[in-house]
Amino acid sequence: MNCGTQNPPAEKSCRNHCNKCLFSLHVDLEIPGDRLSDCHGLMEPVAIVKKGKKEQQIVHKCLKCGKKQVNITAPDDDTDAIIKVMQKQNLDYE
Repeated sequence: MNCGTQNPPAEKSCRNHCNKCLFSLHVDLEIPGDRLSDCHGLMEPVAIVKKGKKEQQIVHKCLKCGKKQVNITAPDDDTDAIIKVMQKQNLDYE
C-alpha cells in the first residue's frame, strides 16, 4: 500500500487499512467488504470522525478518483497516526 507495513488480520472484522499509516486501497464500491470497485487507487486518511456510540472512524479519500469512504478504526491502529490525521483535519478548518 503506502508504507509497506505487513498488517495482521483484524480481530473482529476484515482489515481495510494499514494499522501503521492508516492508508487504504479503493477496493470497495458501495459497502465495506464488497470489493467491487475497479479503481484500486490509494486512499488517504483525511479525517477522524465519531458517529453515535460507534468507535472512531477514518474518512479516506481516494487519490485517484476522489471518492470518500468511512471505515471503522481497529484496536491496533497506530495512535500517533490517528492523532496526526486529527491535527491535520483541524488545520484544514482554520
